[in-house]
Amino acid sequence: MKLWNKCICLTSPTTIMVVIILLFSTILIANVWVDEKPIIIEPPVEQIEEIEEIDSTTLWIPTEEDIAYQDSMYTIIQNTQDDITEIKEDIVYIIERLDYPDGSHDSIRYVKNGSIDKKRN
Repeated sequence: MKLWNKCICLTSPTTIMVVIILLFSTILIANVWVDEKPIIIEPPVEQIEEIEEIDSTTLWIPTEEDIAYQDSMYTIIQNTQDDITEIKEDIVYIIERLDYPDGSHDSIRYVKNGSIDKKRN
C-alpha cells in the first residue's frame, strides 16, 4: 500500500504493533472517559407536598387488611416449613430402609423362603 509516498507493509511487526497499540489505547480511553452527569429525578410537586405533610414521628399502624395479609403469609410459610420437615423425615425413612445392620443395602431385601421368594416360586 502506498501512503504518503511510502511503502507500508501491513504484515510487518512494526505495523502490527502500531495497530495493536492504537486498538488498546482506544479501548482504554473509551472505558476511562466518563462524561455522565448524575441523574436527579425529582418527584412531582404533589408528592413533595404529601411528604412534607407527613410527620416523621408518626408510626405505621396496620389496618385489618394488613393484618390479614400478614397472617396469610405466615400461614403459607408455616405450611412450607411443615412440608419440608415431612420431606426430610421421608428421606431419612427411605435411607434407613435401604441400609441393613449386616452392611447390605437394597430397596427390597431378598430373604430365602420369604414372601418374595414364595411368590416367585
